Amino acid sequence: MRKNKPVTILEKVTIEDYAAEGKSLARVNGKVIFVEAAVPGDVVDIQLQKNKADWGEGFVKKFHSYSSLRVTPFCSHFGVCGGCQWQMLPYEQQLVYKHQQVVDNLTRIAKIPLPVIPPILGAPETQGYRNKVEYTFATEKFIPFEDFKAMKAAGTEPVKTPGAGGFHARGFFEKVVEIDTCYLQSEPTNLMRKAVVNFALENNMPFYNIKQHQGWLRNMFVRNTTQGEWMVNLILGYEAPAEREALLKLLLEQFPQITTLLYTINTKRNDSMQDLVPQVFHGTGYITEKLEDFSFKISPKSFFQTNSKQAERLYQVTRDFAELTGKEIVYDLYCGTGSIGIFCSQNAKKIIGVEFVAEAIEDAKENAQLNQLNDTAFFAGDVIDICNDAFFETHGKPDVIITDPPRAGMHEKLVKKLLDMEAPLIVYVSCNPATQARDLSLLSEKYTVTKIQPVDMFPHTLHIENVVQLKRTDLI
Repeated sequence: MRKNKPVTILEKVTIEDYAAEGKSLARVNGKVIFVEAAVPGDVVDIQLQKNKADWGEGFVKKFHSYSSLRVTPFCSHFGVCGGCQWQMLPYEQQLVYKHQQVVDNLTRIAKIPLPVIPPILGAPETQGYRNKVEYTFATEKFIPFEDFKAMKAAGTEPVKTPGAGGFHARGFFEKVVEIDTCYLQSEPTNLMRKAVVNFALENNMPFYNIKQHQGWLRNMFVRNTTQGEWMVNLILGYEAPAEREALLKLLLEQFPQITTLLYTINTKRNDSMQDLVPQVFHGTGYITEKLEDFSFKISPKSFFQTNSKQAERLYQVTRDFAELTGKEIVYDLYCGTGSIGIFCSQNAKKIIGVEFVAEAIEDAKENAQLNQLNDTAFFAGDVIDICNDAFFETHGKPDVIITDPPRAGMHEKLVKKLLDMEAPLIVYVSCNPATQARDLSLLSEKYTVTKIQPVDMFPHTLHIENVVQLKRTDLI
């Protein structure tokens, strides 16, 4: 039989600094220890989960004293729900650590000459800023360990409920944290979720059990815009026409703010929406957002930045870094629904968008028409395959490349492709400074980083966007 390894506890350790990805660090006998949910200045006992020769990783077992940096979280679910990691820090301090994360990643990983990195552009609103929230309904309600331990000590058992609505519990794919109020999207989003839960309970409609792949009520997407439009897409495990229609009518009666109401039947074993077809029950089936004077159609499966006001600032930085004069052909890679390219279009001669997801390209074409843009073209496929000599002969070689890849960054083959394309200027928008730094190191073969600007899109979380301008070294 396998013997249990002894538990290692490091006692009364002072947390010294912020590391990255929501972790802080301490040093014990010369070894760096990474710790979650701690703040520089906390004095804690750490239970090690990983213990290597020169580093370790663990979690706080006990707090002896709290850092003076700490503030009281505004959400009662903080520490249980994994949606926000930094509510215990004042927003100004969050920005300090996010800026530090960008500096550390670009310095440590890229190892190339860098300009001065200016302060991060913080968000003017730190609550109610999200334009998209996804709720999950499940039969299993997550009970925090401390609450469970207290119940056991009192000789009571957790009360079994038919179901709950909220967010996935961190580390538990089958359980949800039952949310009273989430402050990241404005009301009536919480009231909508509660109305759906109450309907299911009152009508004995089963919540989805992801282990057994059974149940009716699965998920709900709520999206809104700065223009006051609301979209709700209710995802159900199977069709039950009478109950489904009754629930949708109830939502429209209680929440007249809803401009578009949809439902989607998902009988699959996963929650992916890409191969499903949402059905319109009320409205047009989409909502429209505005950034500056540009309009963007957002359909149920569209990707759109989840903080509209900060997206406008992010795109303004991108446009400024592109240094457009009206004569440039701009290639917008990983263009999604075309939002960045369209935002830059008035200052460009032509916008060429390339995106792997065909549905996103269709949205991009519609958005171009919506904004009455003629000098745009969007193509679905892999950049490496599309951008060949014949393509350049037809559409022209890029004067400016804008690239906005997913968190994994750019594939090495695409980096080599950019080096072959030799555009005079590249603007690299990233949601992961670590993979961005890796790619910048590869691009340094022909390019020099000339400007950097971090932007905070997601207050109270560890996520950050960073915009980098690169110019061909031989042209500087």
